[in-house]
Amino acid sequence: MRNADTALPTPPPEPHRCGVLVVDDDADLRELLRVALTGDGYSVAGVPDGREALHYLRSHADTCIILLDLLLPVMDGAQFRAAQARDRALAWIPLVVMSAAVDADRRARDIGARRFVRKPLDLDEVRQALRTIGCCQARPRRPAR
Repeated sequence: MRNADTALPTPPPEPHRCGVLVVDDDADLRELLRVALTGDGYSVAGVPDGREALHYLRSHADTCIILLDLLLPVMDGAQFRAAQARDRALAWIPLVVMSAAVDADRRARDIGARRFVRKPLDLDEVRQALRTIGCCQARPRRPAR
């Protein structure tokens, strides 16, 4: 029988790793971003379209930032953003839009993206966009008004 004084100490909780969800139909790009951003300390997941992004987000509460392509099969970036904005549990997650479309910067603003990165991607620009937004869980959230 163990005495309470000799109980093993509980390990400290692991520090939070900012969760990034990459939503892009290009599997090679998802993998490139996963490897690069994991090396930077992010926890990275990837899905190929907006519908799978919604399913992922509803089952994983640790996502802090979404990297979103606009031109996607099944549910495109704008349709995804509209559905995300209607879901109070997901609407707060900031977006970084990444696209090669001619008017993508305007479309990114129209859907409320916090940052826009033009494709082909420059990893330093992606990293800067993520740093600029910052991790939602690393600082206290402002109370809703």
